[in-house]
Amino acid sequence: MTKANTLLCVFIVLKFVLQYLLIIPEYDLHRDEYLHLDQANHLAWGYLSVPPVTSWIATLIKWLGNGVFWVRFFPALCGALTIWVVWKTTETLKGGLYACALAATCTLFSALMRLNQLFQPNSVDVLCWATLYFLLIKYIQTNKPKWLYWFAVVFAFGFLNKYNVAFLIIGLLPSILLTKHRQLLVTRPFFLALLISLVLISPNLIWQYQNDFPVFHHMKILAETQLVNVTPADFFKEQFIYFVGGIIVLVPGLYALLFYKPFEKYRLFFFSIIFTLAVFVFLRAKGYYAIGIYPIYLAFGAVFVSAKIKSKWIRAAYIIIPATIFIPVARVAFPNQTPEKIVANSQRFKRAGLLRWEDGKDHEIPQDFADMVGWKELAEKVDAAYTKSPDPENTLVLCDNYGQAGAINYYSKKGIRAVTFNADYVNWFDLSKKYKHLVRVKNGWETEAEMKETGQLFTSGAITDSVTYRYARERGAAIFLFLNAKSDINGRLAKEIEEMRW
Repeated sequence: MTKANTLLCVFIVLKFVLQYLLIIPEYDLHRDEYLHLDQANHLAWGYLSVPPVTSWIATLIKWLGNGVFWVRFFPALCGALTIWVVWKTTETLKGGLYACALAATCTLFSALMRLNQLFQPNSVDVLCWATLYFLLIKYIQTNKPKWLYWFAVVFAFGFLNKYNVAFLIIGLLPSILLTKHRQLLVTRPFFLALLISLVLISPNLIWQYQNDFPVFHHMKILAETQLVNVTPADFFKEQFIYFVGGIIVLVPGLYALLFYKPFEKYRLFFFSIIFTLAVFVFLRAKGYYAIGIYPIYLAFGAVFVSAKIKSKWIRAAYIIIPATIFIPVARVAFPNQTPEKIVANSQRFKRAGLLRWEDGKDHEIPQDFADMVGWKELAEKVDAAYTKSPDPENTLVLCDNYGQAGAINYYSKKGIRAVTFNADYVNWFDLSKKYKHLVRVKNGWETEAEMKETGQLFTSGAITDSVTYRYARERGAAIFLFLNAKSDINGRLAKEIEEMRW
């Protein structure tokens, strides 16, 4: 094995080790992960919030036993492959061993470390962005159509993972038109590549059509509830934070794309980052949507820095700085301290702005971490209520949100398949069963209204328990057991499902 391959293996091993070390067992999975894992039980060519690739990976995890190790393995694998792509891109740009190590270091010690801890479409998305840029670089270098065809295949896979990858194309097209590469857009290989992509993504497009394009419904909800609160200042602040240790490489990389002669044929990448970021800002996108842009620019920057800086001390500093900056970040941005320790050091987290939740108020621990605790407790208490039903087989477990439903389904020892009118679960009700009883999980502040509204539909009802863990976002969520329905519960469910569907 060559020295370069040995060092690359070291980075990949370090990546996997850190992914597992930076999260402690006190934390459960994140609420979003439960939804994605549940998609393995409802395979389809599309879902309300995401295309199907995440469900395919969830199926692999299910085949491997559905353990937490494997849930965290696949995002970490995507992160390791992203480092590999950045390394190979650096080599393709004629960077030596130092340039490769510098690019890999900046990629390793970045926001990708947190992103690659969570089983969400984002890790695959970033990998696809990096790979697409790499394939375009290979095509520019060789002019061989095979790289365009591979570009088409990877784009289709990325599209079937997360529609966000379409913004890469939106940023690239005007950039290509501004450079001498514009003739690419009228070549036969380009149109063949376009056809390949359309064929590969067509099952999802057909699914969208057959289901009245739920993606637009999802985007509308995001725009009204979340994206409306995103400001350009917040967006750009987050861009700086994500690769703060790599700024010393990213900025020279952008400069080099404009003024470094060996990079002249890659100038479209300078325009591309501007166009892509401009579109994200215009659409008030969340900051993390743009993370996939940066890994390849680290490769450009590393090659340029390596070519211009010869002092071994400055070179060493460039390697050390990203890792050094990452150390204090790791103390607040990762779930590697118990909630009790976070509370004890609350000022540190408050200064970092991590205690402010989306409700605009400060809380005891970061919202992201509060979304990772209390789930096992909830599942155990729902199991206990479920066993008290005289007929568990005909007992519906109905929750308020997808996090509750997914966590119960993941941790339940009773084979419960909980549902909710929230997210994709609205399509996963099994109305073939004649429901007579109900286990209801309801937000704590709505218990009185729930007892009054739902209690009248059953002969008896009571709160059996609630989530008590102090730091859980679901703290106070009450668990009701309603017995012996007075009317047709299935009919009411069918009507409400129809009303809640997009």
